[in-house]
Amino acid sequence: MTSTGPTEPKRAVTTVTGRRLSYLDFGGPGRPLLALHGHFGEGRTFTRLARELGDSWRVIAPDQRGHGRSDRPADFSRGGYVEDAAAVLKHLGIDGAVVLGHSLGGVNAYQLAARHPGLVDALIVEDIGAEVDDDLSFCLSWPHRAPTRAELLDGLGLSASHLTDAVREHPDGWGLAFDSRDMHASQQHLNGDHWADWLTSDCPVLLVRGSRSTVLGAGHAKDMAARRPRVQLVELPAGHTVHETVPAEFAAAVAGFLGSL
Repeated sequence: MTSTGPTEPKRAVTTVTGRRLSYLDFGGPGRPLLALHGHFGEGRTFTRLARELGDSWRVIAPDQRGHGRSDRPADFSRGGYVEDAAAVLKHLGIDGAVVLGHSLGGVNAYQLAARHPGLVDALIVEDIGAEVDDDLSFCLSWPHRAPTRAELLDGLGLSASHLTDAVREHPDGWGLAFDSRDMHASQQHLNGDHWADWLTSDCPVLLVRGSRSTVLGAGHAKDMAARRPRVQLVELPAGHTVHETVPAEFAAAVAGFLGSL
Protein backbone atom coordinates (compact mmCIF):
# COMPACT_ATOMS: atom_id res chain seq x y z
CA MET A 1 0.00 0.00 0.00
CA THR A 2 1.32 3.41 -0.98
CA SER A 3 0.39 7.01 -0.25
CA THR A 4 1.31 8.60 -3.57
CA GLY A 5 -2.19 9.53 -4.71
CA PRO A 6 -3.16 13.10 -5.59
CA THR A 7 -3.39 15.59 -2.75
CA GLU A 8 -6.63 17.15 -3.98
CA PRO A 9 -9.32 15.34 -5.97
CA LYS A 10 -11.08 16.83 -8.97
CA ARG A 11 -14.66 17.94 -8.32
CA ALA A 12 -16.92 17.12 -11.27
CA VAL A 13 -20.61 16.86 -12.09
CA THR A 14 -22.87 14.71 -14.18
CA THR A 15 -26.59 15.17 -14.78
CA VAL A 16 -29.12 12.43 -14.04
CA THR A 17 -32.70 13.11 -15.20
CA GLY A 18 -32.05 16.84 -15.02
CA ARG A 19 -30.53 16.66 -11.54
CA ARG A 20 -26.97 17.60 -10.58
CA LEU A 21 -24.90 14.69 -9.22
CA SER A 22 -21.53 15.86 -7.89
CA TYR A 23 -18.56 13.56 -7.38
CA LEU A 24 -14.88 13.60 -6.47
CA ASP A 25 -12.41 11.92 -8.80
CA PHE A 26 -9.06 11.26 -7.15
CA GLY A 27 -7.54 10.38 -10.53
CA GLY A 28 -4.49 8.27 -11.13
CA PRO A 29 -3.77 5.50 -13.62
CA GLY A 30 -5.11 2.66 -11.47
CA ARG A 31 -8.26 0.57 -11.68
CA PRO A 32 -11.53 2.34 -10.77
CA LEU A 33 -13.03 2.07 -7.31
CA LEU A 34 -16.45 3.67 -6.78
CA ALA A 35 -16.89 4.66 -3.11
CA LEU A 36 -20.41 5.28 -1.76
CA HIS A 37 -20.85 7.02 1.61
CA GLY A 38 -23.58 6.53 4.22
CA HIS A 39 -26.37 8.79 5.48
CA PHE A 40 -25.25 12.28 6.60
CA GLY A 41 -21.98 11.82 4.66
CA GLU A 42 -20.47 12.83 1.33
CA GLY A 43 -17.76 11.68 -1.04
CA ARG A 44 -14.89 13.35 0.77
CA THR A 45 -15.19 10.88 3.66
CA PHE A 46 -13.01 8.59 1.50
CA THR A 47 -10.16 11.09 1.04
CA ARG A 48 -7.79 9.28 3.39
CA LEU A 49 -8.55 5.90 1.84
CA ALA A 50 -7.81 7.30 -1.63
CA ARG A 51 -4.44 8.60 -0.42
CA GLU A 52 -3.60 5.29 1.26
CA LEU A 53 -4.37 3.32 -1.90
CA GLY A 54 -2.18 5.63 -3.97
CA ASP A 55 -1.92 5.33 -7.73
CA SER A 56 -2.97 1.69 -7.84
CA TRP A 57 -6.63 2.63 -7.64
CA ARG A 58 -8.61 5.56 -9.03
CA VAL A 59 -11.15 6.37 -6.33
CA ILE A 60 -14.38 8.02 -7.50
CA ALA A 61 -16.59 9.19 -4.63
CA PRO A 62 -20.01 10.70 -5.39
CA ASP A 63 -22.05 12.90 -3.11
CA GLN A 64 -25.11 10.68 -3.30
CA ARG A 65 -28.54 12.17 -4.01
CA GLY A 66 -29.57 14.76 -1.43
CA HIS A 67 -26.10 14.82 0.15
CA GLY A 68 -23.18 17.23 -0.11
CA ARG A 69 -23.17 19.18 -3.37
CA SER A 70 -25.64 16.95 -5.20
CA ASP A 71 -29.22 18.06 -5.79
CA ARG A 72 -32.22 16.86 -3.83
CA PRO A 73 -34.20 14.31 -5.83
CA ALA A 74 -37.94 13.82 -6.04
CA ASP A 75 -37.55 10.60 -4.04
CA PHE A 76 -35.03 8.46 -2.16
CA SER A 77 -36.04 5.12 -3.63
CA ARG A 78 -33.72 2.15 -3.77
CA GLY A 79 -33.79 2.17 -7.55
CA GLY A 80 -32.93 5.86 -7.63
CA TYR A 81 -29.73 5.43 -5.63
CA VAL A 82 -28.68 2.43 -7.72
CA GLU A 83 -29.28 4.19 -11.04
CA ASP A 84 -27.31 7.23 -9.81
CA ALA A 85 -24.29 5.01 -9.11
CA ALA A 86 -24.64 3.33 -12.50
CA ALA A 87 -24.92 6.75 -14.17
CA VAL A 88 -21.61 7.93 -12.68
CA LEU A 89 -19.78 4.86 -14.00
CA LYS A 90 -21.39 5.15 -17.42
CA HIS A 91 -20.63 8.89 -17.56
CA LEU A 92 -16.95 8.09 -16.98
CA GLY A 93 -16.96 5.23 -19.50
CA ILE A 94 -16.22 2.64 -16.81
CA ASP A 95 -17.68 -0.79 -17.51
CA GLY A 96 -16.20 -2.62 -14.52
CA ALA A 97 -15.27 -1.24 -11.11
CA VAL A 98 -14.79 -2.35 -7.55
CA VAL A 99 -17.64 -0.75 -5.60
CA LEU A 100 -17.20 0.11 -1.93
CA GLY A 101 -20.08 1.26 0.23
CA HIS A 102 -20.59 2.20 3.85
CA SER A 103 -24.00 1.67 5.46
CA LEU A 104 -26.53 3.16 3.00
CA GLY A 105 -23.76 3.01 0.40
CA GLY A 106 -23.14 -0.66 1.17
CA VAL A 107 -26.69 -1.65 0.25
CA ASN A 108 -26.47 0.58 -2.82
CA ALA A 109 -23.25 -1.24 -3.75
CA TYR A 110 -24.56 -4.79 -3.58
CA GLN A 111 -27.84 -3.79 -5.22
CA LEU A 112 -25.82 -2.23 -8.05
CA ALA A 113 -23.99 -5.54 -8.45
CA ALA A 114 -27.28 -7.43 -8.50
CA ARG A 115 -28.98 -5.14 -11.02
CA HIS A 116 -25.99 -4.12 -13.17
CA PRO A 117 -23.56 -7.06 -12.85
CA GLY A 118 -21.52 -5.91 -15.83
CA LEU A 119 -20.54 -2.72 -13.99
CA VAL A 120 -19.22 -4.38 -10.82
CA ASP A 121 -16.09 -6.54 -10.61
CA ALA A 122 -15.99 -6.83 -6.81
CA LEU A 123 -17.62 -5.39 -3.69
CA ILE A 124 -16.47 -3.95 -0.38
CA VAL A 125 -19.41 -3.64 2.02
CA GLU A 126 -18.81 -1.76 5.27
CA ASP A 127 -21.04 -2.50 8.25
CA ILE A 128 -24.48 -3.08 6.80
CA GLY A 129 -26.56 -6.21 6.49
CA ALA A 130 -28.86 -8.01 4.09
CA GLU A 131 -31.71 -7.06 6.43
CA VAL A 132 -31.92 -3.43 7.52
CA ASP A 133 -34.12 -1.98 10.25
CA ASP A 134 -32.96 1.37 11.57
CA ASP A 135 -34.58 4.64 12.62
CA LEU A 136 -33.19 8.09 11.86
CA SER A 137 -36.14 10.01 13.28
CA PHE A 138 -33.80 11.53 15.90
CA CYS A 139 -32.38 13.78 13.18
CA LEU A 140 -35.76 15.47 12.68
CA SER A 141 -35.13 17.45 15.86
CA TRP A 142 -31.93 19.01 14.46
CA PRO A 143 -32.25 22.70 13.52
CA HIS A 144 -32.78 23.36 9.82
CA ARG A 145 -31.05 26.76 10.00
CA ALA A 146 -29.39 28.86 12.70
CA PRO A 147 -28.11 32.46 12.57
CA THR A 148 -24.54 31.46 13.49
CA ARG A 149 -22.34 28.37 13.26
CA ALA A 150 -22.06 28.22 17.05
CA GLU A 151 -25.84 28.26 17.46
CA LEU A 152 -26.22 25.48 14.89
CA LEU A 153 -23.68 23.28 16.69
CA ASP A 154 -25.39 24.02 19.99
CA GLY A 155 -28.72 22.97 18.51
CA LEU A 156 -27.22 19.71 17.23
CA GLY A 157 -26.27 18.75 20.77
CA LEU A 158 -24.33 15.51 21.17
CA SER A 159 -24.58 14.86 17.42
CA ALA A 160 -22.50 17.96 16.60
CA SER A 161 -19.14 16.20 16.88
CA HIS A 162 -20.19 13.73 14.17
CA LEU A 163 -21.49 16.40 11.79
CA THR A 164 -18.84 19.11 11.69
CA ASP A 165 -17.84 18.24 8.10
CA ALA A 166 -21.46 18.69 7.01
CA VAL A 167 -21.86 22.22 8.41
CA ARG A 168 -22.46 24.83 5.72
CA GLU A 169 -23.26 28.53 5.54
CA HIS A 170 -26.37 28.91 3.36
CA PRO A 171 -27.94 32.13 2.05
CA ASP A 172 -30.55 31.95 4.84
CA GLY A 173 -28.22 30.93 7.69
CA TRP A 174 -26.11 28.06 8.96
CA GLY A 175 -27.25 24.49 8.33
CA LEU A 176 -26.15 21.07 7.18
CA ALA A 177 -25.26 19.75 3.73
CA PHE A 178 -28.49 17.75 3.63
CA ASP A 179 -32.09 18.03 4.77
CA SER A 180 -32.83 15.91 7.83
CA ARG A 181 -36.28 15.08 6.47
CA ASP A 182 -34.62 13.57 3.42
CA MET A 183 -32.37 11.40 5.57
CA HIS A 184 -35.35 10.09 7.52
CA ALA A 185 -37.22 9.31 4.30
CA SER A 186 -34.14 7.67 2.78
CA GLN A 187 -33.72 5.37 5.78
CA GLN A 188 -37.35 4.30 5.56
CA HIS A 189 -36.75 3.23 1.95
CA LEU A 190 -33.53 1.48 2.99
CA ASN A 191 -35.19 -0.63 5.67
CA GLY A 192 -36.24 -4.09 4.58
CA ASP A 193 -35.13 -7.55 3.50
CA HIS A 194 -32.47 -7.37 0.79
CA TRP A 195 -31.30 -10.99 0.85
CA ALA A 196 -32.28 -11.53 -2.79
CA ASP A 197 -29.97 -8.71 -3.92
CA TRP A 198 -27.15 -9.88 -1.64
CA LEU A 199 -27.34 -13.41 -3.05
CA THR A 200 -27.86 -12.53 -6.74
CA SER A 201 -24.31 -11.60 -7.75
CA ASP A 202 -21.27 -13.84 -7.34
CA CYS A 203 -18.38 -11.37 -7.59
CA PRO A 204 -15.76 -11.35 -4.78
CA VAL A 205 -16.81 -9.47 -1.62
CA LEU A 206 -14.99 -8.02 1.37
CA LEU A 207 -17.51 -7.61 4.21
CA VAL A 208 -16.16 -5.34 6.95
CA ARG A 209 -17.84 -5.27 10.35
CA GLY A 210 -17.08 -3.03 13.30
CA SER A 211 -16.71 -5.27 16.35
CA ARG A 212 -18.74 -2.78 18.43
CA SER A 213 -21.34 -2.11 15.74
CA THR A 214 -25.00 -1.96 16.70
CA VAL A 215 -26.01 -1.88 13.01
CA LEU A 216 -24.50 -5.14 11.74
CA GLY A 217 -24.56 -7.92 14.32
CA ALA A 218 -21.85 -10.58 14.43
CA GLY A 219 -24.29 -13.42 13.76
CA HIS A 220 -25.88 -11.69 10.80
CA ALA A 221 -22.48 -10.90 9.29
CA LYS A 222 -21.43 -14.55 9.58
CA ASP A 223 -24.71 -15.63 7.98
CA MET A 224 -24.11 -13.23 5.08
CA ALA A 225 -20.66 -14.70 4.54
CA ALA A 226 -21.88 -18.29 4.82
CA ARG A 227 -24.81 -17.97 2.42
CA ARG A 228 -22.97 -16.21 -0.42
CA PRO A 229 -19.86 -17.54 -2.20
CA ARG A 230 -16.57 -15.63 -2.34
CA VAL A 231 -17.11 -13.49 0.77
CA GLN A 232 -14.23 -12.54 3.05
CA LEU A 233 -15.45 -11.32 6.45
CA VAL A 234 -13.20 -9.01 8.46
CA GLU A 235 -13.93 -7.53 11.91
CA LEU A 236 -12.10 -4.40 13.03
CA PRO A 237 -12.16 -2.69 16.46
CA ALA A 238 -14.74 0.01 15.76
CA GLY A 239 -18.40 0.87 15.79
CA HIS A 240 -20.46 1.56 12.69
CA THR A 241 -18.09 4.01 10.96
CA VAL A 242 -15.11 1.71 10.60
CA HIS A 243 -13.35 3.79 7.93
CA GLU A 244 -13.34 6.84 10.23
CA THR A 245 -12.63 5.14 13.58
CA VAL A 246 -9.70 2.96 12.48
CA PRO A 247 -8.72 4.42 9.09
CA ALA A 248 -5.30 2.76 8.86
CA GLU A 249 -6.65 -0.69 9.68
CA PHE A 250 -9.58 -0.20 7.31
CA ALA A 251 -7.28 0.90 4.48
CA ALA A 252 -5.01 -2.09 5.09
CA ALA A 253 -7.95 -4.51 4.93
CA VAL A 254 -9.23 -2.89 1.74
CA ALA A 255 -5.75 -2.85 0.14
CA GLY A 256 -5.23 -6.52 1.02
CA PHE A 257 -8.53 -7.50 -0.57
CA LEU A 258 -7.88 -5.39 -3.67
CA GLY A 259 -4.45 -6.96 -4.00
CA SER A 260 -6.02 -10.40 -4.07
CA LEU A 261 -8.30 -9.66 -7.04
